[in-house]
Amino acid sequence: MPEGHTLHRLARLHQRRFAGAPVRVLSPQGRFAEDAALVDGRVLVKSEAWGKHLWHHYESGLVVHVHLGLYGAFTESAVPMEPPVGQVRMRMVGAEFGTDLRGPTACEVLHPPQVAAIEARLGPDPLRKDADPDKAWKRISASKTPIGALLMDQAVIAGIGNVYRAEVLFRHGINPDRPGRALSRDEWDALWADLVALMKVGVRRGTMHVVRPEDDHGDPAYAKDRPRTYVYRRAGSPCRICGTPVAHSLMKGRNLFWCPRCQPS
Repeated sequence: MPEGHTLHRLARLHQRRFAGAPVRVLSPQGRFAEDAALVDGRVLVKSEAWGKHLWHHYESGLVVHVHLGLYGAFTESAVPMEPPVGQVRMRMVGAEFGTDLRGPTACEVLHPPQVAAIEARLGPDPLRKDADPDKAWKRISASKTPIGALLMDQAVIAGIGNVYRAEVLFRHGINPDRPGRALSRDEWDALWADLVALMKVGVRRGTMHVVRPEDDHGDPAYAKDRPRTYVYRRAGSPCRICGTPVAHSLMKGRNLFWCPRCQPS
């Protein structure tokens, strides 16, 4: 599933290409046709993201809500666009560019109160200027739940997925099974600051860069791991820092990776 930096990158792209002008909104597949008609030809005022949710705000006050889920993806092209291929849920066409959306978990038109209700259920997003890390800290510091699970809970922090979860915990030497309430405030502040920095890099570059330059030795044996990670999807491989085999288990149905030596219990 795409992590939060991907949605913010899409929001910025759509802001540049479509905002401030009328946009044709269609549903070649037909499943989004009635909702598409509500915003078709309207001016797109703003495109933004919160966690893994993408919002397109139109001048009418209506908002297109997209959640990509596991299989959703946008494909971009210049106009004139080719005829739709496959199950295109939503097609947006601007003056110079168009985009097709396929396979999302959610693609719907909402009113502002409905958008506010969804956002109220989400934790702070490290990529948003209005994010309040204290809100997440209050939940974490009072919880017996492992920090590895709390970081994946979108009601605690929005936008963090499996890769950022594994990598930020490794970078700070925190075992994913440690209860949230066992973290110190200094540890939380450092985690939050690192998430902000790492995810901003993801937005800027379009890919995740989580290994510090001094730890990326360029060993050809790791070529299959690019983009390089410390532990994610490296079960059984030697830790880049200490050489201990990277461990793997499941936590709440999701793959979990960590180094038993660098992240002791």
